[in-house]
Amino acid sequence: MDEKSGSSGNAVTRPIRFERNYVMNPAGSCLASFGNTRVLCTCTIEEGTPPYVKSGGWLTAEYSMLPGSVSVGRKKRDGARRDGRSVEIQRLIGRSLRAAVNLNALPEVTLTVDCDVIQADGGTRTTAISGGWMALVDALGVLVGKSGIPEDWLLGQVAAVSVGIVEGKIVCDLDYHADRNAGVDMNVVSLDGNYVEIQGTGEKGTFSRPQLDELLSAADEGIAVIAEAQRAALRKI
Repeated sequence: MDEKSGSSGNAVTRPIRFERNYVMNPAGSCLASFGNTRVLCTCTIEEGTPPYVKSGGWLTAEYSMLPGSVSVGRKKRDGARRDGRSVEIQRLIGRSLRAAVNLNALPEVTLTVDCDVIQADGGTRTTAISGGWMALVDALGVLVGKSGIPEDWLLGQVAAVSVGIVEGKIVCDLDYHADRNAGVDMNVVSLDGNYVEIQGTGEKGTFSRPQLDELLSAADEGIAVIAEAQRAALRKI
């Protein structure tokens, strides 16, 4: 287990933990905790790829919130027809993690990253992406064996964070209360300091270009803290 938190500026203020090998059966697993948000991320390896993949391997992701993950009532399980929010989030997770892998260099396997929210207090999708990358790295290590992951397989380190404007102030890593009261919120995904995806919305108003720059700067600070926590957890085993 490793825990980090921001100490100054707009960096992440919630404690961050990545607990590797959290369950025994998948090739890679990690319990990612951002404050009270906890997401179990696993990565399994299956032989073969979808028909549209002509060479190399493939990576896909699924996301769900368990019934007891929310503070009020019971979250219904996704049935055969998944709710639109879950589909949107799992596509984001898949795109983000595929950016970290040279799929053409992989053997013909499918990596499936499953992200199950066991406790939700804001930032579940960014927690899932950051924890999903940890599970992915361990799964790639299993796939290649003890010789180490080839340099051309893993293209970089992926981390993500939410930022927003709450009561006129820039906040990084929003919990549920902050997210509910945010006038603007944004999810930022980074690969080694370069952006993979930016999702920004004026929930209760608009935001200016200078405010956008501030939000991205806050996200950069937060992602640096998260990335260091990831590296620290990888060094432990």
